[in-house]
Amino acid sequence: MELGSIFTSILSFITITNILLAGIVVFIERRDIGSTWAWLMVLFFIPWLGFIFYVFFGRQLKQKNFYRLTLDERMYLQAAVDEQVMQVDYQGGLSAKYADLLKMNLRSSNALITNDNEVQIFDDGQEKFDALIADIRQAKHEINIQYYIYQPDNLGRKLRDELTLKAKEGVTVRVLYDEVGSRRTSRAFFKELIDNGGLVEVFFPSIFRLINFRINNRNHRKQCIIDGEIAYIGGFNVGDEYLGLDKKMGYWRDTHLKMRGGAVDQIQGRFLMDWNKAASRNALHPEHLAYRTDKHSGDSVVQIITSGPNSQTEHLKNMYLKLIASAKKSIFIQTPYFIPDSSFMDACKIALLSGVDVRIMIPNKPDHMFVYPATLAHAGELLPYGVKILQYEKGFMHAKTIVVDEEVASVGTMNIDTRSFRLNFEVSALICDPKLAGQLHNLFLEDSLSCFELTLERYEVRSKMLKFKEAVARLLSPIL
Repeated sequence: MELGSIFTSILSFITITNILLAGIVVFIERRDIGSTWAWLMVLFFIPWLGFIFYVFFGRQLKQKNFYRLTLDERMYLQAAVDEQVMQVDYQGGLSAKYADLLKMNLRSSNALITNDNEVQIFDDGQEKFDALIADIRQAKHEINIQYYIYQPDNLGRKLRDELTLKAKEGVTVRVLYDEVGSRRTSRAFFKELIDNGGLVEVFFPSIFRLINFRINNRNHRKQCIIDGEIAYIGGFNVGDEYLGLDKKMGYWRDTHLKMRGGAVDQIQGRFLMDWNKAASRNALHPEHLAYRTDKHSGDSVVQIITSGPNSQTEHLKNMYLKLIASAKKSIFIQTPYFIPDSSFMDACKIALLSGVDVRIMIPNKPDHMFVYPATLAHAGELLPYGVKILQYEKGFMHAKTIVVDEEVASVGTMNIDTRSFRLNFEVSALICDPKLAGQLHNLFLEDSLSCFELTLERYEVRSKMLKFKEAVARLLSPIL
């Protein structure tokens, strides 16, 4: 066969493959329109290589009963949801004011309402991990810990050693980490913990640590439950950089919560589902977990909302949209990445046009090549509407919070981008409590002292190179 014929055959094969994949993307997977066009561009403008990108980054998860709950479990949960939907209107106070929001979360994410919570806010990594380790040392029954990033550095070793000591004491220790986020970590790092009875599992593990067909769907959650009584949830991962020890990133500004009360049971249940998805050999049943025994004296209303690629509904994004739509006075947002879709942008514009004080705090330094220009592009689009864009200069802004009207707030793991909206497994705590919302509101104002404002005048004189990067990043934003 002549060389020209071989080349023609290869080209034909690539063309047919791209057409078939395009058909899958458009007609079978029924993606968001923006994501569909982005993948079509990749497939047609980068033949063959685009196919490889799609295999690793483009495939969607099967959504039906992803966590394999039994029929009895699903019926029990649905009954609890239905009961709370009927009762929420009669609870009074902020719960009644935000009843529509609470009911939406109930129906979409099975996020049960708890109203006896004590909540503590951490905005510094050293303080958060000091408190976490102190609580781990007091554990009597079990420790369930889950992080997207677990680094094998000084902090990672210190936490591992504390967990190993508890395992030696007979405390049940379970560690769940994400394979891609914790790519520098292996099970060998936890050998002594495992040898002493600790259980370690990896979410969506790679094949031979080299090939991972779920690299695009990562478990981005960060949570720890101790004895069923205490839970931590928020933005801090495990690594020295989260203590502000990375010279490149500088001080690490994040937000994390410590909770006691009914919300702990909800976080525990979410951990159970993630654990069972990863741990076929060490699957858990609810009766295997330590659940709290005492009713706490707290009075904060909390819902734990999760979202992920296993669901057709973008639960956490919809919660943000509902919060933004409910605002009468102010919306304060902190996020490391601001690459929202059109529905989120429209919600912000409507709030601004309605006279709501919308402030968005983002980092002043990039940690991803395309993400930072895309963030600036979307922030710049809101500037003519009157938004205040604040760029954090003290270090890296990694907090994922929204505070509305100093009454209701959310703290969790969700970034404002397509990856968090649709591709990653995320979790956030919705808090209906003016005292806590006020604390987060004041933290935002305090952080503002370490920011400079990106005004429309400053934005319009940015360099041509930055404008070019923004244009490219904006095209890719549906799949960033």
